[in-house]
Amino acid sequence: MDEGFPGGPGVGGRVEGLFVYPVKGLSAQPLASVDLQAGRAFPFDRVFALARPDGAHAPGLRRGVAKTNYYVLVQEARLAGLQTHLDGPSGVLHVGVRGHRVLTADLTTEPGRAEAAAFFARVLDLPDGVAPVVAHEPGRRFTDMAPDSDRAMEFVSLINLASVADLARRAGAEVDPLRFRGNVHLAGLAPWAELELLGREFTLGGVRLRGTSVTDRCAATEVHPGTGQRDLPVPRLLAGAYGHTSMGVYAEVLSGGRLSTGDVLEVGEVAA
Repeated sequence: MDEGFPGGPGVGGRVEGLFVYPVKGLSAQPLASVDLQAGRAFPFDRVFALARPDGAHAPGLRRGVAKTNYYVLVQEARLAGLQTHLDGPSGVLHVGVRGHRVLTADLTTEPGRAEAAAFFARVLDLPDGVAPVVAHEPGRRFTDMAPDSDRAMEFVSLINLASVADLARRAGAEVDPLRFRGNVHLAGLAPWAELELLGREFTLGGVRLRGTSVTDRCAATEVHPGTGQRDLPVPRLLAGAYGHTSMGVYAEVLSGGRLSTGDVLEVGEVAA
């Protein structure tokens, strides 16, 4: 289906936006550019999480566990009402509510993690004595992908804005692309042309990647980013319109480099 790429199979769209999610379940952080490394995921993406104290997460655990072991948007929609920013190199988390700073905490220190845990316990209305565990393991990422090994989590996620617009048209409702929490937003493609990236090598700016799999969607996408309201049954809308619940694709970084907004997508042939 090469006609999905404007200009033929070798030329595609462009990078419209770049986003990182340093803390699982919290805000998107836009970037102008990012340096990607071969075999590695988006830098500082999902490197912290808010673990349930009675869940399966434990310090030093080298395998992933199900998202139900964390406080995330699937169950805690109110987290989307917070404006959060974590500085990756320093580990300092800032949280705002309606434009007012309500927390600054250094997640690399025990006092900072305790302060953050107490804050989120209040936000989530947890019982007295119950608080999230601020989870961080060097080299680990708290993604929703199959967590059998660390390697299984080293991917970049891409969203085709035209596919999101097509869903919005069919649903008769606005669909914010940030619902899908992707790292790279692509513009200039036909709807669902991102599926043609599967099994193909392609470049974005100075980075070479290969499409690996589709991204299945859960109830977290029902939550409006910014308001925290569960206002749109996205998985049901996807299933009704297309017969599947996927939106976006994962890609493996084959050759690293700098990726910037405005970079052009160029697509190679399907791998043998």
